[in-house]
Amino acid sequence: MLSLTKTKDRMKILNLYACLGGNRYKWDEVTDVEVTAVEWDEELAKLYQERFPNDKVIVADAHQYLLDHYKEFDFIWSSPPCPSHSRARYWNSSNYDTKTQPIYPDMKLYQEILFLQHYYKGKYVVENVTPYYEPLIQAKKKGRHLYWTNFSLPNSVNERKFQLCATKNEFSELCIFHDYDFRKYKGKQNKTKVARNLVDYEAGKTILETAIGIIKKQNVKQTELF
Repeated sequence: MLSLTKTKDRMKILNLYACLGGNRYKWDEVTDVEVTAVEWDEELAKLYQERFPNDKVIVADAHQYLLDHYKEFDFIWSSPPCPSHSRARYWNSSNYDTKTQPIYPDMKLYQEILFLQHYYKGKYVVENVTPYYEPLIQAKKKGRHLYWTNFSLPNSVNERKFQLCATKNEFSELCIFHDYDFRKYKGKQNKTKVARNLVDYEAGKTILETAIGIIKKQNVKQTELF
């Protein structure tokens, strides 16, 4: 694994279900990073590449990519699709909304958590919304999201507050909040939905800073042993 005690080293990060890189936006302020981003939506992948030209962007199934390449990275962030777990969707479907049919929760979320817990040697984060059910694996709740990690998160991870509201001003406010013009997106997904799904970039920055601090301490202890 990476020794961050050497300034020449770059942190190799895998950013799964990358979308437009909300979590990734301020990582360059933290350390020298080499990011591989995986996104299935070709339009989102194209815009991500424009936003972060130095990242390696791959259009692929993030779930399979994790299984095939997890050993190649020092830090992994995964944000699997959340609709099947969301409270809003459940409330609509459970009240017999004819436009929102009940669906099975996508268990790839828990597959990835268990896989990373037992097979991965680096630091990881799996992020998702607070679900309509009691989480099957204990997580850390910060703002509207849950984080499954193998390291402790500080209180400073608390996300900036954004009040979701279905108004004509919400889209413009989301553009300001995430510092991105979502009107650039010309794909098939709803633009407002894409904007809502982005992780607060300040939370993403703080989480990476925390992981790096822990890695550095571990490296120092390991060096002292020898």
